[in-house]
Amino acid sequence: MKACEGRMSRVFVIRLEDGDMVPECIERFAEEKGVSVGQAILVGGIGGGDVVVGPRRSEERPPEPMLLPINGAHEVVGVGVLAPGEDGKPTLHIHAALGRAGQTLTGCLRHGVTTWLVGEVIIYEILGADMVRIKDKQSGFELLESASNR
Repeated sequence: MKACEGRMSRVFVIRLEDGDMVPECIERFAEEKGVSVGQAILVGGIGGGDVVVGPRRSEERPPEPMLLPINGAHEVVGVGVLAPGEDGKPTLHIHAALGRAGQTLTGCLRHGVTTWLVGEVIIYEILGADMVRIKDKQSGFELLESASNR
């Protein structure tokens, strides 16, 4: 386990509009406001894009992601962690459950997912948490690491 301690700072309440791209618009907002590390909570609607629903083969490294398309408007609830990437820009890792007509699709929202009508986001900024996302050679994932251990 790798961990660090931080403290709560600013809280932002955001309304995403129809067609806004998740996670891009949240990352852009965080960068504009100078949020480096934080938690994001999302509720609302998602209308398009692809969701990563797991690796094609669990034993394969780096894993090949399985993508499922979002077909039609879905209700969404999601939670994510903002942390700077190796380039210093905020990167959002967000998982969500999307529902439509009694069916649920759960996975990682990647670039290109769009808001349907409205999305509501709360960002909790965390100060003093010196975490950064570093690309892991084995998994290919950008994993949280202590910036002071780099």
